[in-house]
Amino acid sequence: MTGERDLRTLLRGMRPELNPGRFVFTTLRGVETPPGVTPVVTVVEPEGLTLVLPEAQAVESRLAYDFVAGWITLRVHSSLDAVGLTAAVSLALTDAGVSCNVVAGHHHDHLFVPYERAAEAVRVLEALARES
Repeated sequence: MTGERDLRTLLRGMRPELNPGRFVFTTLRGVETPPGVTPVVTVVEPEGLTLVLPEAQAVESRLAYDFVAGWITLRVHSSLDAVGLTAAVSLALTDAGVSCNVVAGHHHDHLFVPYERAAEAVRVLEALARES
């Protein structure tokens, strides 16, 4: 199934959903995920393996982190070659003073924002959808 490419359709239909929990970013030197750790995102970089995982798993596995995030999923099925969705979302959050780390999955975009501002970020995105 091909994702949506039209920016207005993407914005109107993004339906931001805040996933429950607190998520953190950590980096490991190797490429092996520790036992008991189930990351929601993995990225291999020259510096190591970046994991985004539930904070409780990081604490239990004694993994260092310094950013606690809320995880928002944009429920619209966006095409990987759609133009402008990330920019529009980033601009709206920038205007609200909310930092955002974006990860694109095959079907949806995922935003990691400061945990204490996650509900506010959802409201900003819902307003953007209504205005589009």
